[in-house]
Amino acid sequence: MKFEFYKPEKTVSGPAYSGMFKVLATVVTIVLAGYGTTIALRFPLMQYSFGVKALLLCAALMLAVSYYWFLRSTITIDDKGITQTWMYNRKVEWPDIRSAKMIGIPYLGWIFPPRLIVRTGTAYATFNGGSQDILIEFAKISLAYQMKK
Repeated sequence: MKFEFYKPEKTVSGPAYSGMFKVLATVVTIVLAGYGTTIALRFPLMQYSFGVKALLLCAALMLAVSYYWFLRSTITIDDKGITQTWMYNRKVEWPDIRSAKMIGIPYLGWIFPPRLIVRTGTAYATFNGGSQDILIEFAKISLAYQMKK
């Protein structure tokens, strides 16, 4: 049996990114898509090689997929661990966590809320919190692991 240091009182689930971050992602995506469209209209792209066309198509696809997952990504904190959905799911179980700490960007917390950095052995995982409930649970996790020292 492994020793588990922390377990939440209840399952907490919510968006991984805040509303302001989603607005910023929307604005950046629209600006980049508009800029790409103006480039496509100004230059004769059909005359370029297949590699250039494929590169531009992959860049547009990457922008669309990233934007989709910024809007749809969720985070769940339950008795098993922390899970964040994205293009690939990120999951850390409680017995694997060695330390946890919240970090934030000073003066920009209203756009970029604090993140939870979790250390598991030699690797680190970063989890984003987009709701008040998630951020409160992040603070509890961080405090629990700070007190562990």
